[in-house]
Amino acid sequence: MKHRIPLLTMIALLAGLASLPVFADASVAQRLDARGVKYVVDEDGDYRVVYQYADEGRTQMAFVSGTTEDLAGFRIREVFAPAARLEEDGIDGARALALLADSRSRKLGAWETAGNVLYFVIKLPDSVDGAALEAALDIVAQVADDQEIEFSGDRDEL
Repeated sequence: MKHRIPLLTMIALLAGLASLPVFADASVAQRLDARGVKYVVDEDGDYRVVYQYADEGRTQMAFVSGTTEDLAGFRIREVFAPAARLEEDGIDGARALALLADSRSRKLGAWETAGNVLYFVIKLPDSVDGAALEAALDIVAQVADDQEIEFSGDRDEL
């Protein structure tokens, strides 16, 4: 006799799975641990690193995505840092065009938005080693914090 799971029970089980926390990719932890980078895994499964810029009395969050995306045979991982809140920091059309021009001048990374937040993002092949991952974190944190200063002055929220 075959056991059948009633449809409502299956739906309840799947809904329960959807509410489970996202688990981060352990390969990122191994690479960051090998470099001595201190991080916290957030509720999205991303690795959050907080940079302390003691001379300026500022901090900056930077993230390594806990997941990857596949594109044409490449496994891509994002490294990103928030720089501004679009509405609160007055990012209008002219500023957006300036950010596009800035992205064009950079050899690695570009400006993106998600929701109401402006991010500086580097997309890398997931095969990069820990040193390259740490360097990407350093870059996004510095670029984002510099831009945050330009947009928000002394405010240090991101």
